[in-house]
Amino acid sequence: MNQDLQTILDFIETSEHLITEEKMVLIKAVKDADKALMISEFKLERTEKVKRTTAILLEETIEELEKKQKSIAEANVALSKSLEDLKAAQAQLIQSEKMASLGELTAGIAHEIQNPLNFVNNFSEVSKELLEEMQEELDAGNLEDVKEIANDVIQNLEKINHHGKRADGIVKGMLQHSRKNTGEKEFTDINSLVDEYLRLAYHGLRAKDKSFNATLETDFDDSIGKIEIVPQDIGRVVLNLITNAFYAAPLAPRKGGSKTLIMFTNQQFG
Repeated sequence: MNQDLQTILDFIETSEHLITEEKMVLIKAVKDADKALMISEFKLERTEKVKRTTAILLEETIEELEKKQKSIAEANVALSKSLEDLKAAQAQLIQSEKMASLGELTAGIAHEIQNPLNFVNNFSEVSKELLEEMQEELDAGNLEDVKEIANDVIQNLEKINHHGKRADGIVKGMLQHSRKNTGEKEFTDINSLVDEYLRLAYHGLRAKDKSFNATLETDFDDSIGKIEIVPQDIGRVVLNLITNAFYAAPLAPRKGGSKTLIMFTNQQFG
């Protein structure tokens, strides 16, 4: 029994001022209070044990969560790095595929470029000879002959310009195809871009199959102007589209010697 309650109990039992019934009631109350106090102390002790156990478990849980959080953070860093590496590898693979595709075209296209360059060289030599002849006619005072020679030179220069642009278009198409894609949109002359890739597709197929031939007819809308696109992406679409059209077109010989007639308009991209 609690010491204080025991003192009270002793006092009650030795008291001469209380009758027996009163002593019994008070003794019972003291004993009930002692019992209740013992129960409370037991419950309090049990509660303290539960609190200590809970604190230990909570501390261990926090440590475990911190470890898991650290592991997750490290895993996220590793995943982010892996993702960046995959993106870099994908970009490198796409560029490698483009360069491989360009490499297949290069030899044949170089041969095709030689044709307009030969025209340029030949017409340049002829024009030089005509100018020398015109100088002689000028010295002789034959103005009519000078005018005729001048007209021939003008025609030659127009042909030089035509074939020079043809070679330039082929080269531009190759450079655009090989250029690294930045993914940024820019204002582009869609007519020129489609025309360049049309001829790039044609010369690329000619490089693989010398027997292939086609008549190319274009019908572009000059009012469309420049539009904001990613040139490399649209260029690849056009190149693949036209190449597939070449493969799918009938290969039976036609009148005039051409095997395939391709009609292409920019309305297909409208």
